[in-house]
Amino acid sequence: MPDCEMRNDLYMTLERGEFEKGGKSVARNVEITVYVLDADGQILKGYVAAGSGEPGADEYHSLVLYHNNSPRWAEQIKLPIPVDMFRGSHVRFEFRHCSTKDKGEKKLFGYSFVPLMQEDGRTLPDGTHELIIYKCEENTSLADCTRYLKLPFSKANLPSNNQTLKGTKESFWITSFLCSTKLTQNGDMLDLLKWRAHPERINDSLSKLKEIDGSEIVKFLQDTLDTLFGILDESSQRYSLKVFDSLVHIINLLQDSKFQHFKPVMDTYIESHFAGALSYRDLMKVLKWYMDRIVEAEHQDHIQQVLKASEYIFKYIIQSRRLFSLATGGQNEEEFRACIHELFMSICFFLSQENKGISPVAQTQAVFLRTFPAIYSELLKFFTVREVAGFVRETLASLPTVVQADSPLEAVKLQCISKTVESQLYINPESRCILLPVVLRVLQTCLQEQRDLVMCARIFTSMLSLIKKEENGIVEPAVSEEVELIVESLLGVLLRTILEISNRPQPAGPAMRLQFQDVTGEFVACLLALLRHMSDKHYQKLLQAFSSKDDLRDFLLHIFTVFRILIRPEMFPKDWTVMRLVTNNVIITTVLYLSDALRKNFLSDKFDYKVWDSYFYLSVIFINQPCLQLESFSPSKRKKILEKYGDMRVMMGCEIFSMWQNLGEHKLNFIPAMIGPFLEVTLVPQPDLRNVMIPIFHDMMDWEQRRSGNFKQVGLC
Repeated sequence: MPDCEMRNDLYMTLERGEFEKGGKSVARNVEITVYVLDADGQILKGYVAAGSGEPGADEYHSLVLYHNNSPRWAEQIKLPIPVDMFRGSHVRFEFRHCSTKDKGEKKLFGYSFVPLMQEDGRTLPDGTHELIIYKCEENTSLADCTRYLKLPFSKANLPSNNQTLKGTKESFWITSFLCSTKLTQNGDMLDLLKWRAHPERINDSLSKLKEIDGSEIVKFLQDTLDTLFGILDESSQRYSLKVFDSLVHIINLLQDSKFQHFKPVMDTYIESHFAGALSYRDLMKVLKWYMDRIVEAEHQDHIQQVLKASEYIFKYIIQSRRLFSLATGGQNEEEFRACIHELFMSICFFLSQENKGISPVAQTQAVFLRTFPAIYSELLKFFTVREVAGFVRETLASLPTVVQADSPLEAVKLQCISKTVESQLYINPESRCILLPVVLRVLQTCLQEQRDLVMCARIFTSMLSLIKKEENGIVEPAVSEEVELIVESLLGVLLRTILEISNRPQPAGPAMRLQFQDVTGEFVACLLALLRHMSDKHYQKLLQAFSSKDDLRDFLLHIFTVFRILIRPEMFPKDWTVMRLVTNNVIITTVLYLSDALRKNFLSDKFDYKVWDSYFYLSVIFINQPCLQLESFSPSKRKKILEKYGDMRVMMGCEIFSMWQNLGEHKLNFIPAMIGPFLEVTLVPQPDLRNVMIPIFHDMMDWEQRRSGNFKQVGLC
């Protein structure tokens, strides 16, 4: 995190060496002593760590391999040298022969060294280095390091004409690895960070940023961002496009799973360290420049990268504008608002383009829709919820209404709608009323075409879960209007969807069956939730909205059929008693509302046998449900059900009696077909229900007698 964590550790491994005998008949016993020295040649004390948890020492002594001129040590040490002491410091390796005759005698015969930082500010590159071994005698003084620091330290750095040192057989190999939050080994990165010292290199440095390893960029994330916005502030006209592209590259770099944990670093930088109060102008200008060229661009790859970074681009724009407002007291606010509106006009134009198949522009539209919901929270920092909802509504409404089946836009559009419904913007009732129509339009189209049902169910569930139930018997006008819109747009198509998926043959395989059941359950839950929210006013408007009797007839047939599906024993698990009771309560409440429409529209000369038959059939199987036979329950369970729901069989029986009395001469249409089912209801042990149903049954006997004149048949019944 910026300004929170600092690290500067150089790990060095003493790998191996190649030594000559030095006039002896046997190989040497070589020991290495490692020192760290500063620019003045003074030994840095306490900066050599031999292992994890070990205290820092002034020097390090390697192990000694007996009589071995090609020793392999592979010993690693850590040099935790502070950043401010790195420049000018170097590591010196002194080689001594340990005598076996006199154990206390160690004769110096050579040394190597390696600077930690080059003149241009780059540190020692990671990797293996073959160091030159300079010969010296025991009495040689190494205190004056200026004597050897001007010499080449590595054979890789030797000039081509220096064959003397290149041809020597003696060498020493080390491996270095730097873990630093402040120092870099990359020259291109260093040139970028030091852009003020070499302004003529800015263009090349910005171009080379994309070639720098991502780990190097994230390591200097704050410094790199400061550099980009520093260049933008001082030379916006010349470098605004290149700075913008560099910023896009860095933002997209953080989308990589390898660097995702650096996103909090970027967020912290924007909130606490970003100081580009004027940057929003250039960022908006370049972003709009890209938006205006999407339709005509031959290659969409780079534009898609820009759109993938749009979340953080907007974060920088909004934060920059906030800083400018704080500094100037809110100057040029109308100009900023106008620029945002123009930007969204460009977005709407490119989204409105209709494309055939998998075209590059369609893919670019899909890329934008994936990132679009992430922008809402940023816009809310500056604009009101209604203003942001307006932006979102116009943007989503601009999408083509007719899209090819193979277009990538279809699935992404639903995903965008889903994220919108789950966003803070939609949760707010003030903005939800603005967004709801466009969400309903997309959802209605998908349900009518029976595609992406799983995602549709998810969106529908999220929408209904946000509708607050009435408090103290009073429903807020906004909530009532929201329910009305949902009913008008989705109730009919929801009924058809449940019928469609319930009548499909179940796919093979447990995974597919599970998915099938899940989506059925979600749609059923959505239907029940929607019906529970409907009031008298909603039912009146629903029934008045049908333009013809045929449409009303189809609706009634659909909803009666769906209700019959809902009360099937296999619809819910056996122990889901509460869910069954809730379902039955919704069904009987809805049936009571629809009975009036049945009487008004399908009696007398407009009588429709199919609708009435569907109604009576539903009523009979409703009463005969095992879950409503309260006599079979324990007294405590029966009491709780009666207190909360009453005896729903009696309520339905009373409604059947009322409807039967309204039939008049049309009763003959149901004789003798309904005698058996009605008799079955009459035999229910509930006395109140029997008292209601017995008169209906006697009336049916009279009508059967008139119809057939067969008293024996009536007696048998």
